[in-house]
Amino acid sequence: MSVIHASQLSFFAAHAPFDQMEQSHLLWMLERMQLSYYARGEVIASPEQGVVERFLVIKQGMVQGEQNVADASEADAWLELSEGECFPLGALLAHRPVASIYRAGQDTFCYELQAADFHTLLGLSPPFRDFCTRRIANLLEHSKQVIQAQFTQSSAGQQSLTSPLSAIIIRPPVTCAPQASVREVLQQMHDSRIGSMVAVDDAGRPLGILTLPDVLERIALPQANLDQPVIGVMTTQLTTLPPHAMAHEAALVMAKQGFRHVLVVENERLVGLVSEKDLFALQRVGLRQIGSAIRHAQNVGELQQSAADIRSMAHNMMAQGVAAEQLTQFISTFNDLLTVRIIELEFAANRSAVRVEQLCWIALGSEGRFEQTLSTDQDNALIFTVPEGMTADQVRAQLLPAARRINEMLAVCGFPLCRGNVMASNPQWCLSLEEWKRVFLNWVMNSTPEALLHASIFFDFRSLYGAHALAEELRLWLTGIAGDNSRFQHQMAENALRIRPPLGLVRDFVLGSENTLDLKLNGITPFVDAARIFSLATGVTGTGTIQRLRQSAPALHIPVTEVDGWINAFLFIQMLRLRHHYEASVRQKAVGAPALNNLIDPALMNELDRRILKEAFRQARKVQTRLALNYQL
Repeated sequence: MSVIHASQLSFFAAHAPFDQMEQSHLLWMLERMQLSYYARGEVIASPEQGVVERFLVIKQGMVQGEQNVADASEADAWLELSEGECFPLGALLAHRPVASIYRAGQDTFCYELQAADFHTLLGLSPPFRDFCTRRIANLLEHSKQVIQAQFTQSSAGQQSLTSPLSAIIIRPPVTCAPQASVREVLQQMHDSRIGSMVAVDDAGRPLGILTLPDVLERIALPQANLDQPVIGVMTTQLTTLPPHAMAHEAALVMAKQGFRHVLVVENERLVGLVSEKDLFALQRVGLRQIGSAIRHAQNVGELQQSAADIRSMAHNMMAQGVAAEQLTQFISTFNDLLTVRIIELEFAANRSAVRVEQLCWIALGSEGRFEQTLSTDQDNALIFTVPEGMTADQVRAQLLPAARRINEMLAVCGFPLCRGNVMASNPQWCLSLEEWKRVFLNWVMNSTPEALLHASIFFDFRSLYGAHALAEELRLWLTGIAGDNSRFQHQMAENALRIRPPLGLVRDFVLGSENTLDLKLNGITPFVDAARIFSLATGVTGTGTIQRLRQSAPALHIPVTEVDGWINAFLFIQMLRLRHHYEASVRQKAVGAPALNNLIDPALMNELDRRILKEAFRQARKVQTRLALNYQL
C-alpha cells in the first residue's frame, strides 16, 4: 500500500459510509479518485452544467449549496457541507443535473470520482449503496449503534424490544378444550411446568386463558369445584396481537392492562403465547411491575418511586436499542398511567358533586402527541358537562381545588408546574364543552398572535381520564371548523415559519446563549408545527407528529421518500434529546446540576452526530419549504 493510500485511508476511515466499506472496495475507489482544488467563491456544480459527471467528497474546506429558487431568501438559499461530506447524491442516482448551485465557501479540496465509477462502486459495496440510497436513514442507524453501545455498558444483557413476536415465541402453545375439567387442566399445567393454559375450539381459536394468579383467586380461595369445565374459571376477554407485531407493542399492552401474557393469533388461530419473562427482564423492575405499582399506589410517595422507575426504564430501553418513536410512546404511556392514578386518588379522597362521567382530563403538548421525553412540564386541561340545575361557574368552582391538588401532586412526581399556567387548575382552562367550542372558534376566527400560540398547544389535546366522549366530540367539531378555514391555516403556517432551523452560512450552526442549540425550539418544533397544519388541512384527527405526517402526506401529494426523510430527522433529534436529558439527570443526581433543558453544545458532540444533526436541520428546512409552498408564503 502506498503512503498516499495510507493517508487517504486514514481520512476516509473517520467518515461514514467509508468507515463501513471493505478495504478492497475502498482501495478500488481511491485508485480512481482525483484531488481537485476550488478557490473561494468558485462554482463546483450547477444546473447549467448538465447531467452530473462527478461524485465529490470534501477533504478540506467548505461547500455551500445555493437553492436555485428565484424568490428564496438568503437564509433559505444556503446549505453548508464540510469535511468528510459527499455530494451530489440525488442527482447522481437520478442521472440528472443538480438542483442547486454548489460553491466553495472557502478554499476547498475535494476527492472526485467519475460518475461511471460511482455507479460501479454502488454495485460493489453494499454499505456504500445503502448509504447513498438511504442517506439520512443510514446515518441514523450508524448513530443509533453508537448510542446503544454507550448505554449497553451499564445495561448489559437486555433483550431487544424491536423483534417481532414471531421471533420471541419459545414453543407451540399448550392448549386444552374448553370443556376439560379444572382438575385435568391443573394437572396438565403441573406436568408441563407452565404458568398458563389457553382453551381453544376445534379450529384453534382461543376462547379463554387460565394463569396461576387465576388459580389462586378463582379456584383455591373459593374452593371451586374441580370437576367443572375449565372455561367457567378462565378469563374470556382476551387481548391478542399478530405475529408481526413488535415486542414493544406487547410490552405496552401488558403495562397498560396489567397482563402477564399476550396471545399471538394469526387468521384467528392461536400460534403462540408471549409472557413478560419471554420479552425481557429490566435491571430492577419490569414494565408490568411498573404499571402494576402505579395502578395500586395509595399515596404520592409510592408514585414518586414509580416516576423514578420510568426514568430508569427509559435508560434500559436506550441500551436495548429501542427507537425514539417507541421510547417516547413508552414514556408517555407510563406518564399517562401515573397521571390517571393521581386523579383517581384525588377523587377517591375528596368526593365531588361532579361525577367522573361528567368530566374529562386532557393532556396537551408533547404528552398529547405521545412525544414526552425525560424533561417535560405539565400541560393539561379539563372539559366538563354542566349537570341540570347547575351553572358552568358552579361546576368550575368544585373542580378547581381538585385540579390544583392534582397539578401539585404531579409536580412532586417530577412534572414541573407549567410556567405559562396551561393547567387544569387555571380557570381559563377548566371549561364546559360548550365553553371550549367558543374558545376554539374565537382562536380560529380571530387569529391574533396569542390565539395562534394557544392553538399550537391546545390543538394537540388527548383524553386521559373520565368521559372520553367529551374529547372525541370536541376533536371532531374542531377538525371540521379548522379544516374549512384556509385563512386560519395560512396564519398558522406563517407563524410556524418564524422559527427557523439554526443552520449557519459561515459555520455549521447558528448558536444561541452560551454557544448552544435549542433542540426543542429549533429542532423539533418545525416538524411538529408543520405536521399539525398538514393535519388540519387534510382532516387527520391523530395527534402524534409522525402519525400526522404519514396520514396527511397522500392527500397533499407529498412523496413517501420525502416524508421518510422528515420523520428520520425528527426521530434523531428526539433521540439526542432523550440522551441529553438522561445524561443531565445523572449529573443532576450526582452534583446537583441545573434542571433539565433542551440546550446542547455542538462542540461537545462527536463528528457523526454533528453531521447527522446538520442533515436533520436541513430536513426541517425542507418541511418548512413544503409548508411555504403549500400556503404561498
